[in-house]
Amino acid sequence: MINNRRDFIKRTAMLGLAGAAIPQFGLAANEILNKEDNMMNTRPKVLFFDVNETLLDLTTMKKSVGDALGNRSDLLPLWFTTMLQYSLVSTVANQYNDFGIIGAAALQMVAANNGITLSEEEAQEAILEPIRSLPAHPEVKAALQKLRDAGYTLVSFTNSSNKGVETQFKNAGLLDYFDERLSIEDIGKFKPHSDAYAWAARKMGVEPKDCLLVAAHGWDISGALWAGWRGAFVSRPGAQLYPLSPKPEINESNLSLIADRLIALK
Repeated sequence: MINNRRDFIKRTAMLGLAGAAIPQFGLAANEILNKEDNMMNTRPKVLFFDVNETLLDLTTMKKSVGDALGNRSDLLPLWFTTMLQYSLVSTVANQYNDFGIIGAAALQMVAANNGITLSEEEAQEAILEPIRSLPAHPEVKAALQKLRDAGYTLVSFTNSSNKGVETQFKNAGLLDYFDERLSIEDIGKFKPHSDAYAWAARKMGVEPKDCLLVAAHGWDISGALWAGWRGAFVSRPGAQLYPLSPKPEINESNLSLIADRLIALK
């Protein structure tokens, strides 16, 4: 959206047409860039936060999954991408299952493809209990408090179920930091489907341009940006942005640094 448009406008400016009107937008290239730079320097009305890996440390769950796969830690990335793939398969087919249940099913698939016997019960045990008791990353609570003190509205926005994220936040001590908790369970479409972001914006009564997603997943940031949102990427170890997607305005290694950047906006 904004980022795609900016790329086009910048190319126009590089061709020496910065002062010429662009028919699609009715303004000169330099006027549009200045207008959008001003928007990027303005506070969003609502900050939305992904939960797993963005706020919560997945180390204990990764160990549990690795143990279930016979200590094959090399299979962890394959398991996660399979889980994400089949959440999107469900969405495209107008089906819905709890994200944790999809994760357990994906774990069985990865195990079977690698000659590992894993029952449905064993797969669910490896995922559902550990994911409910994940700790917050060390800097998260202080960063969220700084953002609240600065007057921001904070909303969690997750592919996990309503009950699941409530349990996670209770166990991690994060319940009191958020003004609202949103789960895609209520719409039945997993992120990064564009309808999920449009629904979340409507729930909070704001326009997409007034929403900013904080997430540690390139696919989530991409979905938000393509839906007309703004984005802040938490580049935790192993996290990468999608090269074919627009780039978020903030890219920092932890939530504390992102909070500082957001608080500096006027």
